[in-house]
Amino acid sequence: MPENNQRLATIFRSMADRLSSQRANPYRVRAYRRAADALLAIDEDVTALAERHALEEIEGIGNDLAKKIEEFLETGTIRAYEELQTPLPMEVKSWATLPGLSESLVAYLYFRLGIRTLPDLDQLIRSHLLRTLPSFAGSEEQLAEAVQQRIHDNQVR
Repeated sequence: MPENNQRLATIFRSMADRLSSQRANPYRVRAYRRAADALLAIDEDVTALAERHALEEIEGIGNDLAKKIEEFLETGTIRAYEELQTPLPMEVKSWATLPGLSESLVAYLYFRLGIRTLPDLDQLIRSHLLRTLPSFAGSEEQLAEAVQQRIHDNQVR
């Protein structure tokens, strides 16, 4: 098994797992998993395929994934992968203790919806859009009260 194929497959699987936990588009998640499987299924080193401009001949590798493979071969990493590895800030991660929120929902709010502060979260709750997310299992009223309490506690400190 060529080392670059193995490393890229590991990166693509990791990206798929992280995107899945963030509730990203399931087709995108599946594309990364298929690409990982395809890279592991070929005997030829992906570097040779890239040199021949033949990456898109690999089953499941389209233009976007071919560019990511080329980026990896040139730089040793993939910028999009590095961005996905960025952990949630501790304060944001603590939102998972608020009523009705889970760690995966908090990650979705932060990374996909751009909710970065408690006032942002409060505004989302008041817009009633949070209730449209299937992973929200709480009461908007209880969550709004808890968010207001945290905002107040943070101001008192």
